[in-house]
Amino acid sequence: MMNFVEELRWRGMIHDIMPGTEELLLKEKSSAYVGFDPTADSLHIGHLVQVMMLRHFQNAGHTPIVLIGGATGMIGDPSGKSEERNLLSEETLRLNQEGMKRQFEKFLDFNSSAPNRAIMVNNYDWMKEYSFLEFIREIGKHITVNYMMAKDSVRKRIDSDTGQGMSFTEFSYQLVQGTDFLFLFDRHGCRLQMGGSDQWGNIVTGTELIRRKRGGEAYAMTCPLITKSDGQKFGKTETGNVWLDTSKTTVYQFYQFWLNVADDDAEKFIKIFTMLDRQEIDDLVTRHRAEPHLRILQKRLAEEVTVMAHSREDYDAAVEASQILFGKGTTDQLRKMDEATFLSVFEGVPMFDVPVAILEQGVSFSDLCSVHTKIAESKGELRRLVQGGGVSLNKEKAENADMMITADKLLNNKYLLIQKGKRSYFLVRVTGA
Repeated sequence: MMNFVEELRWRGMIHDIMPGTEELLLKEKSSAYVGFDPTADSLHIGHLVQVMMLRHFQNAGHTPIVLIGGATGMIGDPSGKSEERNLLSEETLRLNQEGMKRQFEKFLDFNSSAPNRAIMVNNYDWMKEYSFLEFIREIGKHITVNYMMAKDSVRKRIDSDTGQGMSFTEFSYQLVQGTDFLFLFDRHGCRLQMGGSDQWGNIVTGTELIRRKRGGEAYAMTCPLITKSDGQKFGKTETGNVWLDTSKTTVYQFYQFWLNVADDDAEKFIKIFTMLDRQEIDDLVTRHRAEPHLRILQKRLAEEVTVMAHSREDYDAAVEASQILFGKGTTDQLRKMDEATFLSVFEGVPMFDVPVAILEQGVSFSDLCSVHTKIAESKGELRRLVQGGGVSLNKEKAENADMMITADKLLNNKYLLIQKGKRSYFLVRVTGA
C-alpha cells in the first residue's frame, strides 16, 4: 500500500488526524468519504483541496466516496457561518448534484472495473426515511447535549454578539452528519471521514456515534483551510468564486487565476493542487527561485490544474487566448474564440457601441475610429498612426485608413478589436442586430 497519509503530509494537506488512521490505511484497503453540500450546480476551487484528498486516496489503492449532502443541504451547516443559510428544494438539490457529478468525474474514476472505483451517494436517500421520533430515539439518545454544545461551531454562534443564536435545525446538523458516517460504516465499511479543518467537530461526532452504537472504530482527518500569502481567502476574486463550470468561469479566467498567484502561493499550491511527485516539484521550485521572472511554477501549476479540471484542448486554447494580449495572437485565433472567452480576455478594455446599420452600409476605418467612436481624436491622427504601422484591426495591421469596414469583419458577429500601439486595445460592439 502506498502511504496515503505520508503523501498528504509532505504536501501540507493535513491539519488534524485521529491516532491510528495512518496505521489503518497501511494495513488494509479502506474506504473514506468527504461530504459536499450541493448549494450550487458546480464545484468551485475552494472545494479542490478535498477533491484532491479523494484523488490521492484512490491513487493509493483505496476507495473514495463522494457524499452529496442532499439532506444536510436542506439544513445548513453552521461551521464557519455567522448566519443561517437559505434552504434548498429537493428538485434544486438533485439538479445541483448532477452538475457536480460531471465535474467529479474529471478527478475520480467512477466507471472502470477497478475494485477501488469511486462511489457517489446522496444522504437524502437514507435521511428521508427517518421519522422525527425514530431519529431522536435511534440517534439523538447516543450523543449528549453537553457534547454537542462543546463544539466550536456551536459555541461561537451561541456566544455571538449578534443575538441571532442558532436554530434547532442547525444545532442538529452534527447529528445528521454523524448519521451519514454511521450509514456508510454499515453499508460500505467506511471507517474514515475527511474534510476541511472547520469540519473536525462534525466528523468526530460521527466517530463517537459509531463507537457508541456499533462499538466500532472510525477515524477522522482534516485538511487546512487554504489562505493566500496576503491573508485573503483562497478561491475568491473581485467577481466572486472561481468555478469549474465554464458558464460561470471561463477556462481562460480559470487558467489566469492560477497563472497569477504569488510566488509563495505557487510553491504551496503546486503541492496541493497537482499530482506531480516530490522530486519534480522540488526541481520546479529550484528552477523558479533561480529565475522567478520566468514564472516557471505558476505556468506549470496553471497547466496541471486546467488540464485536470477541463482538458488539454481547453488549456491550449486558454494559452492561445492569453498570448493575444501580448502581441502574438492571430485573426484566426480571435475567430475561434467563443464570446465569453473573448470578453474575459478583453475585460476592462474601452468599448464603444455603434449601430449595425453603419457596418451594413460600410464605413471607412477613419470614420469608425474618429467619428463614430473616440478611438482616435481625429481622422488626421488615425491616418498618421496607420502610416506609421501602429494600428491593427482584429490583429491584422491596418494598411489603409480609408479601407471600408463591413459586417463580415465582425468577431462573434458582434465585435471589432482595434489596437493602437503595443498595449492599447479598444472594442467596437455593434448594436441593434
